[in-house]
Amino acid sequence: MQETTGHWASPLGFDIFHRCWDPGSPARGQVLLVHGLSEHSGRYGHVAQALVDRGWRVHAFDHLGHGQSSGARQRIQRFEDLSDTLAAFRQHVHAQAPQLPLVMIGHSMGGLLAANDAADHPDACAAVVLSAPAVQVSPHISAWTVRIGRLLSVLAPDVGVLGLDPVWISRDPAVVSAYQADPLVNHNKTPARLAAELLRAMQNLAPKLHRISAPLWVIQGTQDRLVDPDGARFLMSKVSSPERHLQLYDGLYHECFNEPERAQVLVEMCDWLDGVLPASTDTAAPSASIA
Repeated sequence: MQETTGHWASPLGFDIFHRCWDPGSPARGQVLLVHGLSEHSGRYGHVAQALVDRGWRVHAFDHLGHGQSSGARQRIQRFEDLSDTLAAFRQHVHAQAPQLPLVMIGHSMGGLLAANDAADHPDACAAVVLSAPAVQVSPHISAWTVRIGRLLSVLAPDVGVLGLDPVWISRDPAVVSAYQADPLVNHNKTPARLAAELLRAMQNLAPKLHRISAPLWVIQGTQDRLVDPDGARFLMSKVSSPERHLQLYDGLYHECFNEPERAQVLVEMCDWLDGVLPASTDTAAPSASIA
């Protein structure tokens, strides 16, 4: 697997750090990984490896205000700062090899963004995978916290209102330790403006979920305490995708890709992609560079 990194100037004026993992031979298709809240694209190297081993070229980028991209940490003005950047980067990736199918994989907040993109642009991706998609407010967040967050988003948008306890990301202590020690992870509470904008996006997504028609695979740990597992069930009941599957992993926490059972999860995801998007005999593709 060959990994390259670079910076991309988004149409919105942001400097976006991105990665590309290439199989080193003609790719069967392209994958765009969309990471979650507080983290960054560098945590997905093992996911990319599993996909590259199946012949996929994999792209990922750090969201605005995350990882090595520009912007104050997790500070946005509106959800569209994130969603418009994703849409533009998706178009940029697709333009490099328009003859190849494009798959989007989104985790948590990235799942919200990917689902929103799939609803707004139903024909943009050949398939969509959502991991613990943050499409409903977690029951562990009180209504009082939601109300205060909305007020603070106007009066004090940079005040932290929601904290993420890393012990709940995975049952693997090594994953939790690495997350806690990672300098590119934001370990502070989520600013009020970002929290309020994510809530608004969840509410706006619900009435347009029926627009999602691409093949869809949703991964959800049943013991996830960072997003509501019922959100995955709700999403699955609303989409129009003829080919859709909800994969519940009993006892797993928030990051199924980083649980002790991750090898099984990744194999099952790749097998599903193989089923809905069989490898083409015409795999010729241009350079993977997206600088």
